[in-house]
Amino acid sequence: CPPRPLCYHDPMVRSRSAGPDKAGNGAHPGNGYRQLPGVDAIAGDPRLEDAVSRYSRPAVVEAVRDQIERARTRIADGEAPPSEADVIAGAEAALSRDLEPSLLPVINATGVVLHTNLGRAPLSAEAAEAARRAAGYGNLEMDLAAGERGSRHVHLDDLLRRVTGAEAGFAVNNNAAAVMLTLRAIARGKAVVVSRGEAVEIGGGFRIPDVLVQSDATLVEVGTTNRTYVRDYDRAVTDETAALLKVHRSNFKVTGFTREAGVSELAEAAARHGLPLLYDLGSGCLLDSAAYGLPHEPTPTEAVRDGADIVMFSGDKLLGGPQAGIVVGKSRYVDVLKEHPLVRAMRIDKATMAALQMTLLHYLRSEAAEKLPIWRMIAAPAAALERRAKRIAKAAGPGAVVHDGASAIGGGTLPGETLPARVVAIPPGETSVEAMAAALRAGSPPIVARIERDALILDPRTVLPEQDATVAAALTRLRA
Repeated sequence: CPPRPLCYHDPMVRSRSAGPDKAGNGAHPGNGYRQLPGVDAIAGDPRLEDAVSRYSRPAVVEAVRDQIERARTRIADGEAPPSEADVIAGAEAALSRDLEPSLLPVINATGVVLHTNLGRAPLSAEAAEAARRAAGYGNLEMDLAAGERGSRHVHLDDLLRRVTGAEAGFAVNNNAAAVMLTLRAIARGKAVVVSRGEAVEIGGGFRIPDVLVQSDATLVEVGTTNRTYVRDYDRAVTDETAALLKVHRSNFKVTGFTREAGVSELAEAAARHGLPLLYDLGSGCLLDSAAYGLPHEPTPTEAVRDGADIVMFSGDKLLGGPQAGIVVGKSRYVDVLKEHPLVRAMRIDKATMAALQMTLLHYLRSEAAEKLPIWRMIAAPAAALERRAKRIAKAAGPGAVVHDGASAIGGGTLPGETLPARVVAIPPGETSVEAMAAALRAGSPPIVARIERDALILDPRTVLPEQDATVAAALTRLRA
């Protein structure tokens, strides 16, 4: 009989060709390469059928090829070749990582109500549903009665007028855009007077002086860091002045020997000089924060009433809606902004508009405190927070305790202000608190907690009540 052809997959051949690798730990790298499975063979494995149906065959082939190439690199470094099961598992993990959405819903157990890294204000159920409905075709820019093109501004203008008392209003994609647009449209090539104590920087490197430069306006600082009077503005006005600007210090405090000019007195000064008063209000609170045990936060309604000509504020802070920059004020100025060429580059999309419209309707229906998650969190009764914390602590197992803590408002609003809280503290066990926090973040859904004094802290204030069971289950698994 003729000799049988040699086949590398024959175990006898493998045993004869085996030799020490460069690290002295097994087969020679060349032999390891020959043990690698073929791309087509693995991609056609029945164990990957679900992945093929979910991601497509070309995507699976590419993932398998990448796993095998990675294995070749590891073999060159002296590692053993992976098994077929290892290659399949690696390809599935890569597909899940690379071809699934990276923007995930998370459970916020940090106690920071407006957590900027977690998307600030969560939408009400009704606002989220409105955004979902708007995902299809809609009358965004169509007058259905006339059967012709309309303006997208009509969906918000009347609501903003009624909510704030302003003559007109509209929205762009965030408050930084609102400030930029206003300065560009009102003060391009001219000077804007602002208090030195209000030439601030907020999150993300957004600086008032830089925005003025980008808007082609000239910054004129008056007063000092801690004290500025109306007379300082009066003295700075020249023929080149286009506006007075007031900026609410929403993310920091200046305490002690301080003085700032109020909106009403600045409005009078602006009127004396025939100039508009622009007010970057920041957080856009439409409820009385003092009624919830917090310091009073200036509202757009008050700013309009006190004479500001243009007021700019965020949609996703204390307003409780989606990310947006809202502009309200006198029609003669707001209309100029609406017609500016930059509006097209800064406008909000249909889903955001639908969510913002629903959020404003909550205020007009006098149901914002009950419908908006951030206000439900802020107003949560102490007894309810205590009960929820105890249930979560019980699920966490021995060692977990409930004690006093503090919840922050966050999001660049009410700086330094907190609400009394009852929080769950879990001490380190067999694993560190950092490892426990990482395990919670790796869950589905991810749970984000905070670490404080070598304990894992979970604050039920920012956990939606319907999420309690999910948090409890995750903690039970964590300490099992």
